[in-house]
Amino acid sequence: MRYLILITTYLYMAGVACGAVSDQIVLQSEDAELNPLRTAIVDQASFKSGKGVSLKTGEKSTVDSTDAKPDLIFSVQPGKEGRYELRTHAAVDAAGKLMMEKAKTKHESLFMKIAVGQSRPSKRVVFVPWSEPDTCMQTTGKFDLTAQAQEVQVWLPEGVRLDYIEFNPYVPPAVPKAAATYQPEIVPPSQHPRLWVNSQSLEKVRANLSKGENAPLWKKLQADAEIPYEFKVEPGSVVDHDSKLETAAVNKAFVYLMTGDKNKGRQAVTLIRDYLKAVEFGNLLDITREIGRAIYAGARVYDWCYDLMTDEERESIRFDMLRLADDMEIGWPPFKQGVVNGHGAEAQLFCHLLSMAIAIYDEAPLPYRYCAYRILEELVPMRNFEYQSPRHNQGIGYGIYRFGWDMHAAWLLYRMSGQKVFDSNIEEVSKYWTYMRLPNGESFPDGDGNVDGRKTNLGILSLLTSAYAQDPIMKREFVRQGGFPHDPISNLLLNDPDLLPADGLSSLPLTLDFGPVLGGMVARTGWEMGEESSDVVVAMTGGGYHFGNHQHADAGSFQVYYHGIQVADLGQYVFYGTPYDTNFNKRSIAHSMMLAYDPNEKFGGGKLFNDGGTRFEHSSPKSPEMVLENQRYKNGKVISSDFGPSSTKPVFSYFSVDLTSAYSDKIRKHIHTFCFLNMENDENPAALIILDNMETSGADVKKYWQVNTLNPPQPTQNGVTLTSSESGQTGHVFLQMLKPPKEDRQLEVLSGAEANSVFGHKLEPPKPDGPQAKGHRIMFSPATPRETDVFLTVMTMAEKEETTSPVDFVETPEAYVLSLMDKVVVLSKTGELIEKAFTVNIQNQGQVLLTGLKPGVWSIRNGSSQTEHEVRVLEKKNCAVIDVPGGQYEIRPN
Repeated sequence: MRYLILITTYLYMAGVACGAVSDQIVLQSEDAELNPLRTAIVDQASFKSGKGVSLKTGEKSTVDSTDAKPDLIFSVQPGKEGRYELRTHAAVDAAGKLMMEKAKTKHESLFMKIAVGQSRPSKRVVFVPWSEPDTCMQTTGKFDLTAQAQEVQVWLPEGVRLDYIEFNPYVPPAVPKAAATYQPEIVPPSQHPRLWVNSQSLEKVRANLSKGENAPLWKKLQADAEIPYEFKVEPGSVVDHDSKLETAAVNKAFVYLMTGDKNKGRQAVTLIRDYLKAVEFGNLLDITREIGRAIYAGARVYDWCYDLMTDEERESIRFDMLRLADDMEIGWPPFKQGVVNGHGAEAQLFCHLLSMAIAIYDEAPLPYRYCAYRILEELVPMRNFEYQSPRHNQGIGYGIYRFGWDMHAAWLLYRMSGQKVFDSNIEEVSKYWTYMRLPNGESFPDGDGNVDGRKTNLGILSLLTSAYAQDPIMKREFVRQGGFPHDPISNLLLNDPDLLPADGLSSLPLTLDFGPVLGGMVARTGWEMGEESSDVVVAMTGGGYHFGNHQHADAGSFQVYYHGIQVADLGQYVFYGTPYDTNFNKRSIAHSMMLAYDPNEKFGGGKLFNDGGTRFEHSSPKSPEMVLENQRYKNGKVISSDFGPSSTKPVFSYFSVDLTSAYSDKIRKHIHTFCFLNMENDENPAALIILDNMETSGADVKKYWQVNTLNPPQPTQNGVTLTSSESGQTGHVFLQMLKPPKEDRQLEVLSGAEANSVFGHKLEPPKPDGPQAKGHRIMFSPATPRETDVFLTVMTMAEKEETTSPVDFVETPEAYVLSLMDKVVVLSKTGELIEKAFTVNIQNQGQVLLTGLKPGVWSIRNGSSQTEHEVRVLEKKNCAVIDVPGGQYEIRPN
């Protein structure tokens, strides 16, 4: 069996063979047998030998020809047969440099053609647009070499100078000991189908085909499956990725599964077998996604048409799916990448390889054991821990994509076995995207993502989550997006036409607490969606843990929307890991939050700019134990989180967090407190109170209370005024800084290019015409250096400039008392929980919010020492709301 030989070879190479294979083999291009009519040796100073080989001036490339003679022929004879990885080193001449400068995508890379030994000639990238003209090293692929001398034939593209090719013994990813002997408790059933459907769910899927929104998709899919797909390939030749063929084969297989039309099933089998035998994907950047889709198509045809195939056809498809798996980023066996974050936490394992493993389990159980180990023993425990917070650590953009693949794994295993392998908290994560959405249809940025003003679209995630959790809110989102017509089969497999979408979002509470693992809160004044909405939305972050990769160093940051973005994230994400990305976009300085600039602090071992922000952690933890035990992942600790008095339409939303652990040891203590007030008033809809208590390791560590905005701020007597007219109406945000007082603080506003700088180091935004690149950073700092400072700020929102509500502020020995219209807020001065009795003077009758109280029963007594109220303060909430007339009150723990 070829697939068995393939698996055995990988295991052998990973174990005893790697030490016996000969060392690196380097073959200089000028030493090869050259085609004298087409090629010439040229001088190239950047090459170690000083020489390279290129096509002669005026010669055209024959890379796309099927019968042209090669331009170079190398001879290679390793010491032992085995599997080798081939790499190339090249440069470009003036013409090639010009082509690379004009290139817009990876598809405009320069391709050579290569044939190693008896392998089929295939096109491989030899030079990419983002390389320097004088040097480009490319991993070309893996090839089997015999112990005898064999030829390596190369056809060159125009504009390239080839330096050398090198062969290195290939060592597959090591299989952990636990995975090598793993026997999963959940395994595929003995009968087919078992991919997306099993014997229990198949009849329900069939019954839903002609119902509601499924009916037109089913009708069209049947019509598409009727269309013949012609595919012919010459023996020994290769074909490129063909997504249309894959779709045609899967459509025909699905029609067979649903109707029993054997003709369609046989067409699907023939198409996918012949295609997988001939397809090559080469070494194009991120080609693993296309490889995976070919494997996924093969797996579905294999499973759904299983009883129509001969043993030879099954063996052929199995062999080629495993052959292709070997070139995926995660490798085969699939242990080359982590599965918690990064590309290993996407489609490769959670859908494509898992689908293959489920489909071929009877004949080849090992792939399923590997995939099941990584998902059930590594992924599931981590996600069960992470999703205690209904939020995704990779942010709004990448979170949609990666959570979608989590849901694929959840669905595949659920439909295969009838068991839900993830904790039920996975059903709550979609709330993150609902709450972060703004009235204009966009979302607050969080983590890496798009910043070009596109409306948020959850794509297939709305289908996966609505069907899995039977969630009418997500079904509403699915319908609002127009379904997912690009993938009718997923619709037909999962969508339940009997699940009705919610009429709107008004059934949801106005505030969502994100919990302990990814601390934060989103609060709003309403669920009116549309450009004309006057709703205020505020997002607050901080506390929990840091999971690296696309997550930002933004603990303690906040954003405000009111007739447009008022308090903004100024980062732009386009390319990962660029100087701008790692020094600005992902860093604290791009966010509205506290900075503490220690001139001696080093970030990234001194390779990154010092932005004064929180620690910049790029790595990702692999297990809950690693998160909990390693200090590097601690991102602060939530002290209190509460909203009320109504659980659905709260007047106040309170969030307090100790952010000390998010910073380096330059910070001895930092307690960060938010209080959002829904004023229930059209002219003055909301207010946000922010209190920061920060103690640094020395007075020379300069503190900055920073808020970023997209529109020019207007300095005022007490702070600044922010405005936005994005919705067609103008919203005002009046920022009043109460502490430090005006005489003891400095204000600096950085705009445009200065705003895109990091304490003197200027950076170029990747989208210079974008609004973030033209934003403003407003920085308040104490005039007198001290180790300990308090920043107390009130931001009131108003439709008109003249209608802003006044703020009365009183400081007592224990508390800050702020009065806004008919509401009074009492805050602990230190941010620590209040444990002793204290006195406050309430000027007018109204609603009083007491915050920062230790858990237990508290009494509220008037001036005559009579108890007027008794309230129970709950653990981790630490708040109480009372309605009292004006007067002096003693607040006392019982």
